[in-house]
Amino acid sequence: MSGHSKWHNIQKTKGAQDAKRAAAFTKIAKELIVAVKEGGGIADPTNNSRLATVITKAKAANMPNDNIKRCLEKASGAGGGDNYETITYEGYGPGGVAVIVETMTDNRNRTAGSMRHHFDKFGGNLGASGCVSWSFDKKGVLVIDNEDGDYDEDTVMMDAMDCGADDFEAEEDCFTIYTDPDDFNAVADALTEKKYSFASAQIEMVPQNYQKLESEEHIKLMEKLIEIMEDDDDVQNIWHNWEQE
Repeated sequence: MSGHSKWHNIQKTKGAQDAKRAAAFTKIAKELIVAVKEGGGIADPTNNSRLATVITKAKAANMPNDNIKRCLEKASGAGGGDNYETITYEGYGPGGVAVIVETMTDNRNRTAGSMRHHFDKFGGNLGASGCVSWSFDKKGVLVIDNEDGDYDEDTVMMDAMDCGADDFEAEEDCFTIYTDPDDFNAVADALTEKKYSFASAQIEMVPQNYQKLESEEHIKLMEKLIEIMEDDDDVQNIWHNWEQE
Protein backbone atom coordinates (compact mmCIF):
# COMPACT_ATOMS: atom_id res chain seq x y z
CA MET A 1 0.00 0.00 0.00
CA SER A 2 3.03 2.16 -0.49
CA GLY A 3 2.31 5.67 -1.63
CA HIS A 4 -0.49 6.46 0.80
CA SER A 5 0.99 9.61 2.26
CA LYS A 6 -2.10 11.74 2.78
CA TRP A 7 -0.99 12.85 6.25
CA HIS A 8 2.48 13.60 4.94
CA ASN A 9 0.96 15.65 2.13
CA ILE A 10 -1.35 17.51 4.48
CA GLN A 11 1.66 18.56 6.50
CA LYS A 12 3.38 19.81 3.37
CA THR A 13 0.51 21.53 1.60
CA LYS A 14 -1.09 22.84 4.79
CA GLY A 15 1.90 23.81 6.85
CA ALA A 16 -0.19 26.69 8.19
CA GLN A 17 -2.82 24.19 9.35
CA ASP A 18 -3.85 26.46 12.21
CA ALA A 19 -5.19 28.97 9.70
CA LYS A 20 -7.63 26.36 8.40
CA ARG A 21 -8.50 24.79 11.73
CA ALA A 22 -11.78 26.69 12.08
CA ALA A 23 -12.85 25.49 8.62
CA ALA A 24 -11.89 21.92 9.52
CA PHE A 25 -13.93 22.11 12.73
CA THR A 26 -16.92 23.40 10.75
CA LYS A 27 -16.74 20.41 8.41
CA ILE A 28 -16.44 17.96 11.30
CA ALA A 29 -19.35 19.66 13.08
CA LYS A 30 -21.45 19.03 10.00
CA GLU A 31 -20.43 15.36 10.06
CA LEU A 32 -21.35 15.06 13.74
CA ILE A 33 -24.81 16.50 13.10
CA VAL A 34 -25.43 14.20 10.14
CA ALA A 35 -24.18 11.16 12.08
CA VAL A 36 -26.69 11.84 14.86
CA LYS A 37 -29.58 12.48 12.46
CA GLU A 38 -28.85 9.42 10.31
CA GLY A 39 -28.46 7.39 13.50
CA GLY A 40 -32.06 8.08 14.44
CA GLY A 41 -31.25 11.03 16.69
CA ILE A 42 -28.96 8.96 18.92
CA ALA A 43 -26.20 11.19 20.31
CA ASP A 44 -24.53 8.41 22.31
CA PRO A 45 -21.51 7.02 20.41
CA THR A 46 -21.80 3.67 22.19
CA ASN A 47 -25.11 3.16 20.38
CA ASN A 48 -24.23 4.97 17.14
CA SER A 49 -21.15 3.56 15.41
CA ARG A 50 -21.00 6.25 12.74
CA LEU A 51 -21.04 8.94 15.42
CA ALA A 52 -18.24 7.12 17.26
CA THR A 53 -16.18 7.20 14.06
CA VAL A 54 -16.69 10.95 13.61
CA ILE A 55 -15.86 11.66 17.26
CA THR A 56 -12.58 9.78 16.84
CA LYS A 57 -11.87 11.93 13.78
CA ALA A 58 -12.76 15.10 15.71
CA LYS A 59 -10.43 14.23 18.59
CA ALA A 60 -7.58 13.46 16.18
CA ALA A 61 -8.12 16.95 14.71
CA ASN A 62 -7.88 18.41 18.25
CA MET A 63 -11.46 19.62 18.18
CA PRO A 64 -12.30 20.78 21.75
CA ASN A 65 -14.68 18.56 23.72
CA ASP A 66 -16.96 21.57 24.30
CA ASN A 67 -17.35 21.99 20.53
CA ILE A 68 -18.20 18.32 20.12
CA LYS A 69 -20.72 18.50 22.95
CA ARG A 70 -22.44 21.56 21.45
CA CYS A 71 -22.74 19.83 18.07
CA LEU A 72 -24.33 16.77 19.65
CA GLU A 73 -26.77 18.90 21.63
CA LYS A 74 -27.71 20.81 18.49
CA ALA A 75 -28.18 17.62 16.48
CA SER A 76 -30.31 15.88 19.08
CA GLY A 77 -32.33 18.97 20.01
CA ALA A 78 -35.56 20.28 18.53
CA GLY A 79 -35.19 20.73 14.79
CA GLY A 80 -31.88 18.90 14.80
CA GLY A 81 -29.95 21.60 12.99
CA ASP A 82 -29.67 21.93 9.24
CA ASN A 83 -30.84 19.34 6.75
CA TYR A 84 -27.66 18.09 5.10
CA GLU A 85 -27.39 15.18 2.72
CA THR A 86 -24.25 13.30 1.73
CA ILE A 87 -23.49 13.22 -2.01
CA THR A 88 -20.36 11.71 -3.55
CA TYR A 89 -18.97 12.91 -6.87
CA GLU A 90 -16.41 11.12 -9.03
CA GLY A 91 -14.29 12.29 -11.90
CA TYR A 92 -10.84 12.76 -13.36
CA GLY A 93 -8.31 15.43 -12.59
CA PRO A 94 -5.56 16.63 -14.93
CA GLY A 95 -3.52 13.80 -16.41
CA GLY A 96 -6.30 11.30 -15.70
CA VAL A 97 -5.90 11.28 -11.91
CA ALA A 98 -8.90 9.55 -10.30
CA VAL A 99 -10.79 11.81 -7.88
CA ILE A 100 -13.60 11.14 -5.40
CA VAL A 101 -15.24 14.08 -3.63
CA GLU A 102 -17.47 13.54 -0.62
CA THR A 103 -19.84 16.42 0.08
CA MET A 104 -22.49 17.33 2.63
CA THR A 105 -24.93 19.88 1.34
CA ASP A 106 -28.28 21.52 1.97
CA ASN A 107 -28.57 22.42 -1.73
CA ARG A 108 -27.65 19.65 -4.17
CA ASN A 109 -28.06 21.88 -7.25
CA ARG A 110 -25.55 24.39 -5.92
CA THR A 111 -23.07 21.66 -5.04
CA ALA A 112 -23.41 19.83 -8.37
CA GLY A 113 -22.75 23.08 -10.23
CA SER A 114 -19.72 23.85 -8.07
CA MET A 115 -18.24 20.37 -8.57
CA ARG A 116 -18.60 20.57 -12.35
CA HIS A 117 -17.06 24.04 -12.36
CA HIS A 118 -14.08 22.98 -10.22
CA PHE A 119 -13.29 19.97 -12.40
CA ASP A 120 -13.68 21.92 -15.66
CA LYS A 121 -11.62 24.90 -14.50
CA PHE A 122 -8.59 22.85 -13.53
CA GLY A 123 -8.22 20.43 -16.41
CA GLY A 124 -10.46 17.62 -15.23
CA ASN A 125 -13.97 16.39 -15.86
CA LEU A 126 -16.83 15.27 -13.65
CA GLY A 127 -17.80 11.67 -14.36
CA ALA A 128 -20.67 9.33 -13.62
CA SER A 129 -21.13 7.59 -10.29
CA GLY A 130 -18.82 4.58 -10.12
CA CYS A 131 -16.42 5.77 -12.83
CA VAL A 132 -13.40 5.72 -10.49
CA SER A 133 -14.58 4.34 -7.12
CA TRP A 134 -13.99 0.77 -8.34
CA SER A 135 -10.25 1.50 -8.11
CA PHE A 136 -10.41 2.54 -4.44
CA ASP A 137 -10.94 0.51 -1.26
CA LYS A 138 -12.88 1.82 1.71
CA LYS A 139 -10.67 1.49 4.78
CA GLY A 140 -10.28 2.81 8.28
CA VAL A 141 -7.06 4.83 8.42
CA LEU A 142 -5.31 5.79 11.66
CA VAL A 143 -2.15 7.90 11.50
CA ILE A 144 0.28 8.16 14.41
CA ASP A 145 2.73 11.04 14.22
CA ASN A 146 6.32 9.95 14.85
CA GLU A 147 8.16 13.09 13.77
CA ASP A 148 10.02 13.18 17.10
CA GLY A 149 10.91 9.48 16.90
CA ASP A 150 9.14 8.66 20.17
CA TYR A 151 7.74 5.35 18.94
CA ASP A 152 9.49 2.11 18.02
CA GLU A 153 8.25 0.80 14.66
CA ASP A 154 8.12 -2.88 15.66
CA THR A 155 6.27 -2.10 18.89
CA VAL A 156 3.65 0.02 17.13
CA MET A 157 3.19 -2.61 14.42
CA MET A 158 2.70 -5.42 16.96
CA ASP A 159 0.30 -3.30 19.02
CA ALA A 160 -1.69 -2.41 15.89
CA MET A 161 -1.99 -6.02 14.79
CA ASP A 162 -2.89 -7.14 18.31
CA CYS A 163 -5.67 -4.53 18.30
CA GLY A 164 -7.14 -5.94 15.09
CA ALA A 165 -5.55 -3.85 12.33
CA ASP A 166 -5.40 -5.25 8.78
CA ASP A 167 -2.21 -3.56 7.64
CA PHE A 168 0.58 -1.29 8.82
CA GLU A 169 2.82 1.13 6.96
CA ALA A 170 5.84 2.98 8.33
CA GLU A 171 7.01 6.24 6.82
CA GLU A 172 9.80 8.50 7.89
CA ASP A 173 7.71 10.62 10.25
CA CYS A 174 4.50 8.67 10.82
CA PHE A 175 2.86 5.27 11.02
CA THR A 176 -0.32 4.49 9.11
CA ILE A 177 -2.62 1.76 10.37
CA TYR A 178 -5.35 0.32 8.14
CA THR A 179 -8.50 -1.42 9.34
CA ASP A 180 -11.68 -2.86 7.96
CA PRO A 181 -14.25 -0.02 8.15
CA ASP A 182 -16.42 -2.12 10.47
CA ASP A 183 -13.47 -2.62 12.84
CA PHE A 184 -12.32 1.01 12.84
CA ASN A 185 -13.89 2.05 16.15
CA ALA A 186 -12.74 -1.07 17.99
CA VAL A 187 -9.16 -0.75 16.74
CA ALA A 188 -9.04 2.99 17.51
CA ASP A 189 -10.40 2.41 21.03
CA ALA A 190 -7.94 -0.43 21.69
CA LEU A 191 -4.97 1.67 20.55
CA THR A 192 -6.20 4.63 22.61
CA GLU A 193 -6.24 2.35 25.66
CA LYS A 194 -2.58 1.62 24.90
CA LYS A 195 -1.98 5.39 25.17
CA TYR A 196 -1.59 6.08 21.45
CA SER A 197 -2.98 9.31 20.01
CA PHE A 198 -3.75 9.97 16.38
CA ALA A 199 -2.72 12.74 14.00
CA SER A 200 -5.55 11.68 11.70
CA ALA A 201 -8.32 9.12 12.12
CA GLN A 202 -11.15 8.48 9.68
CA ILE A 203 -12.71 6.21 7.11
CA GLU A 204 -11.03 6.87 3.76
CA MET A 205 -11.18 5.77 0.15
CA VAL A 206 -7.67 4.38 -0.40
CA PRO A 207 -6.43 3.99 -4.00
CA GLN A 208 -5.44 0.53 -5.19
CA ASN A 209 -2.86 2.09 -7.48
CA TYR A 210 -1.24 5.50 -7.71
CA GLN A 211 -0.56 7.70 -10.71
CA LYS A 212 2.36 10.03 -11.24
CA LEU A 213 2.02 13.34 -13.02
CA GLU A 214 5.01 14.13 -15.21
CA SER A 215 3.85 17.46 -16.61
CA GLU A 216 4.55 20.54 -14.49
CA GLU A 217 1.32 22.04 -15.80
CA HIS A 218 -0.69 19.00 -14.67
CA ILE A 219 0.95 19.12 -11.24
CA LYS A 220 0.04 22.79 -10.77
CA LEU A 221 -3.53 22.21 -11.97
CA MET A 222 -3.95 19.23 -9.64
CA GLU A 223 -2.67 21.23 -6.69
CA LYS A 224 -5.15 23.99 -7.49
CA LEU A 225 -8.01 21.51 -7.92
CA ILE A 226 -7.32 20.00 -4.49
CA GLU A 227 -7.01 23.43 -2.91
CA ILE A 228 -10.28 24.77 -4.32
CA MET A 229 -12.11 21.56 -3.38
CA GLU A 230 -10.82 21.73 0.19
CA ASP A 231 -11.87 25.38 0.44
CA ASP A 232 -15.40 24.60 -0.74
CA ASP A 233 -17.74 24.63 2.27
CA ASP A 234 -19.77 21.73 0.85
CA VAL A 235 -16.75 19.42 0.49
CA GLN A 236 -16.00 17.10 3.40
CA ASN A 237 -13.26 14.95 1.87
CA ILE A 238 -11.38 14.61 -1.39
CA TRP A 239 -9.67 11.33 -2.25
CA HIS A 240 -7.37 10.83 -5.23
CA ASN A 241 -4.68 8.52 -6.59
CA TRP A 242 -2.07 11.16 -7.41
CA GLU A 243 1.29 9.92 -6.19
CA GLN A 244 2.85 13.04 -4.73
CA GLU A 245 6.55 13.30 -4.03
